Amino acid sequence: MAGTASPVATLGTHAQASPVRKRDGMRITLYQTLLVFGILILWEVLVRTGVAPKYLYGQPSEILSKAIALARDGELFSHVGATAFEAVTGFIIGTTLGSGVGLALWLSETVARILRPIIVAINGVPKIALAPLVIVWFGVDIGAKVAIAASLTFIVALISVYQGTQEVDPDLVKLMRSLGARPLTIWRKVIVPGSTPWILATMRLNIGFAMIGAVVGEYISAKKGLGYFIYNAGALYDINAVFVGIFCLMVLALILDFLLLKVEARFKW
Repeated sequence: MAGTASPVATLGTHAQASPVRKRDGMRITLYQTLLVFGILILWEVLVRTGVAPKYLYGQPSEILSKAIALARDGELFSHVGATAFEAVTGFIIGTTLGSGVGLALWLSETVARILRPIIVAINGVPKIALAPLVIVWFGVDIGAKVAIAASLTFIVALISVYQGTQEVDPDLVKLMRSLGARPLTIWRKVIVPGSTPWILATMRLNIGFAMIGAVVGEYISAKKGLGYFIYNAGALYDINAVFVGIFCLMVLALILDFLLLKVEARFKW
């Protein structure tokens, strides 16, 4: 049929596009790497020439030496592992429960309307303000940090996913109802799949909130973790150690975001 691309032609187009995307990805990665190294080199030069005081801004070469020394004795990995566990566990609990509640609220508009002002009020309270209460309730162990991370991610997931259910194509819902489908069937066949992009977007957003929750909990009361490490280093005015902790948090966030990108790619249609 004229004007219709053959499967072979389509396959050839995808085969040609894949290397192009790969080259683009490599080029972007190269630019990102050069940008990071450029910033670090400029930082090092400014410190060495005395333009930027080392006691205020640290020094990249000394930060690297500090990180290597901390890694060799295992202290750094202990802190990174604690924060990663707290953030990931809180992220999973909060995002799963929040997404579940957000999806379930679609089933009852009455319940959603009753809970809406309560949810808005809770969302309006800075969750960090609840951290001291969580420490009192859960103690100074790892459970308190997980609880803070979970509370931060829960409310974000609930609001975002519920909004996602409201954005599902209403024509599909009307069609299902006209065919005699029950609300639970519509929810399972239309609402949940239609809200998947919102759930995935919420997951990526919640990585940052989970990290904030874990670190804030460690700041308030902890025996290990990157928040605890950064707080102690700052109290001792060890700027290089502070930057080691900050860079570890950045790398951890990048790793978690990369893993979520892989998960998101598997769910794209």
